[in-house]
Amino acid sequence: MTEIHPAASAGASALDRNLSARQLSTAHVTQVQNLERTPRWLHRLLPWVNVGGGVFRVNRRRIISPWFAGVVFSGTGDRLHPTSESLAVFPGFSAQKHAEIEKVVQAFKTRNIAAGEEFSVDNGSLLIVAEGQVQQKIKAAQGRYIRHLLLAPGQSDLVRHNEKYGVLIAVGETKVVTLSPDTVHEHPWLAETFSHFGHGNIGASGINQYGEAAVQVLSSVDGEPRLPTTFVDYQDRPREYYLHSLQTVLRTHTRVTDLYSNEFDQLREQVRVVIDVIREREEWELLNNPEFGLMRETAVAQRIPTRSGPPTPDDLDELISKVWKKPAFFLAHPKAIAAFGREATRRGVPPPTVTLFGSPFLTWRGIPLVPSDKIPVSEAGETSILLLRVGEEEQGVIGLHNTGITGEVEPGLSVRYSGTDQYSVASHLITRYFSAAVLVEDAIARLDNVLIGNYYDYTT
Repeated sequence: MTEIHPAASAGASALDRNLSARQLSTAHVTQVQNLERTPRWLHRLLPWVNVGGGVFRVNRRRIISPWFAGVVFSGTGDRLHPTSESLAVFPGFSAQKHAEIEKVVQAFKTRNIAAGEEFSVDNGSLLIVAEGQVQQKIKAAQGRYIRHLLLAPGQSDLVRHNEKYGVLIAVGETKVVTLSPDTVHEHPWLAETFSHFGHGNIGASGINQYGEAAVQVLSSVDGEPRLPTTFVDYQDRPREYYLHSLQTVLRTHTRVTDLYSNEFDQLREQVRVVIDVIREREEWELLNNPEFGLMRETAVAQRIPTRSGPPTPDDLDELISKVWKKPAFFLAHPKAIAAFGREATRRGVPPPTVTLFGSPFLTWRGIPLVPSDKIPVSEAGETSILLLRVGEEEQGVIGLHNTGITGEVEPGLSVRYSGTDQYSVASHLITRYFSAAVLVEDAIARLDNVLIGNYYDYTT
């Protein structure tokens, strides 16, 4: 006969009582947790415009010399040349026939420069960066040299060399193409390019500092001068944005929704998670779509590289100078924001915080740094930081969608019942129509070559 110890018997019966009690209890269950879900701050901060007809047309003043555009290249190696279509951004080129421009294209010379190498070109040459970066320093009034020029790929300028303007310096492995001013002897019409070239072509007849057709006005104090006549000309072919769609079909067995919806509606939970996934994809498209993504829509003239790799306060100040008309917020990968915080703290100016939507954000110059993990990071640990001005009234960046559609559950997002098949599986079509528009080029700027892996070792 086996003897049962009283303590063991008491322990076993207590365990049995716990197990029995659990059979009668109801577990507290949660909604389905979704690790993919993010706050989607870009979607919250963008002003959204209802596009009833599915097409959003941006009417603009006539652009005569679009200096925000960049130069595109064709060919490889030492046989690299700017395309004739992209050269039309320069004054003097747009009025010429394709054959004449092609002759000038062949006059461009390609140079490869090693990282850190100093080089020079003929004084007054047109220089265009194909790869890498080029900088030039200028002698200030105090006798010290300061940076005068910093060109990224696709950007160009007239180069001056004298006692005031120093040599050019390649930042990284660099490839440039140059056009000598001597080319004017063979193509006299190029004189306009070399005489009026520069940001906004200031001084060019009939063009304002942004390359738009000028409006003539007269400023006078007294007398009876003859008033100028003017007309506000518009672009012939304005940019049109078409709404992009994200769609999927949710299939659920009716047995699941009928029998297992006692605490949570199974269909609602399925729809909620699918909508989350669609919204996440939407934010990725807003940034990276090849047709309207903000990373791609940033004009070449609005793209600047970092000075040394890590994002410093100087770099963000440079970005603000590009979007100085009411900048709204920076948009950056969380690791880029952390990298900026390290650099600012290192310099003794830790960025303050501001609370938006109940969450704290780092700021710089009062502008919040908004995180988004949809901004790509390269294998080398480099990313970009965007600065946006938003709103239709501010000629900024806006989101586009169509509201009032059939089955709408959120603005611009619908869930439609699509029937039940012979296997008792119900289908629901989930659709989101959206896009984004940059109304004018200086509404957005991009800081490139942002290195996120730079850390400091602080010793006590």
